[in-house]
Amino acid sequence: MADGIYSVSELTAEIKENLETAFPELWLRGEISNFKRHSSGHLYFTLKDSGAQMNAIIWRSTAERLTIQLGDGLEVMIRGKVEVYAQQGKYQLIGNQVKAVGEGDLQKAFDLLVKKLEKEGLFNAEHKKPLPRLPETIGVITSPTGAVIQDICTVLGRRYPAAQIVLFPVRVQGEGAPEEIVEAIRYFNRAKNPSHQVDVLIIGRGGGSLEDLWAFNDERVARAVFASKIPIVSAVGHQTDFTICDFVADVRAATPSMAAELVAPLSTDILNMINGTLQMMQRETLNRLEERRAFVRELVGSYAFNKPMRDLHAYLQTVDRLAERLDSAMQKKFERATATLKSLEQRLAALGYEQTLRRGFSLVLKNGAIVRSAKDLQSGDEVVIRFADGETTARIE
Repeated sequence: MADGIYSVSELTAEIKENLETAFPELWLRGEISNFKRHSSGHLYFTLKDSGAQMNAIIWRSTAERLTIQLGDGLEVMIRGKVEVYAQQGKYQLIGNQVKAVGEGDLQKAFDLLVKKLEKEGLFNAEHKKPLPRLPETIGVITSPTGAVIQDICTVLGRRYPAAQIVLFPVRVQGEGAPEEIVEAIRYFNRAKNPSHQVDVLIIGRGGGSLEDLWAFNDERVARAVFASKIPIVSAVGHQTDFTICDFVADVRAATPSMAAELVAPLSTDILNMINGTLQMMQRETLNRLEERRAFVRELVGSYAFNKPMRDLHAYLQTVDRLAERLDSAMQKKFERATATLKSLEQRLAALGYEQTLRRGFSLVLKNGAIVRSAKDLQSGDEVVIRFADGETTARIE
């Protein structure tokens, strides 16, 4: 500043310092108008009352943690710091915490979020997953000290004692409740422990005011329920209570006890179903067996089935005829061979020395050998003379 003259920047800087120092942090109450959610995730709007208005900003990091849906016409209390935006010479509120004012404003926030999520299709029937008929493991997300878990265990113990129950304890109202509910849903969907891999989830709590049930109207909870791959039954409040969690869930139960009944069939119904299935299987098996028997009988009696047997019989008959012919030929050949053999025997007998001996001749044997010449004999040799009817010994002189 020179000679009491400010530049625009100098004056703005001084105003900024004085204003931000005078109002370091405060709660400001007013009605939201001109609400805009930027593509960056930051929230821009005007906060006004009957006599004035000012701009307000909530950065994305804070907007992601909000538990209510902001929109035009909602009366809120915003905690934040007053800052001066020097480039435009405006002052504005940078909010870091938001609360709805009164039950009516909570209802407005509820209606705004319902319209938003409905427009995005989170309530559509085509996204609803069917509940398993026979769940082995049932996950429950609720307070560990309330009556809800006791009611669920009692009903399941009576109707379906075979099921295993896994409780993920959470706060069901107040600060931090939405985060814990979201964490529980994500845990079950990513569970690596086999005993915590559930077939269906029950999210529940007892009845209460709109503010008491507000954790189940949180947008983060709604989106976690929608993203769940595990079917979810919402059992929040009494029969007349409705939450956004109910709208997004695959099935809404009027009470936690009804939720337990929905996810678990009666054991007697299961036994009846098993017996009915066994009887049906038995009848079906007998019918199919009789059909197969009739088919086999028809097949065995058919011309095509018996043709190979007839052909086989014809082949066997042919074999018999060939066998007879073979036997006859072999017999004739044997007879011819026998006659030839007898003829040869006769011829051999005619050539043998025995016939010669019968005609009056004899054999002279010396030392067992036939004497063929007189020269082979010497005086004093002993010989054997063989006749047709016997033999005798002699000495050569």
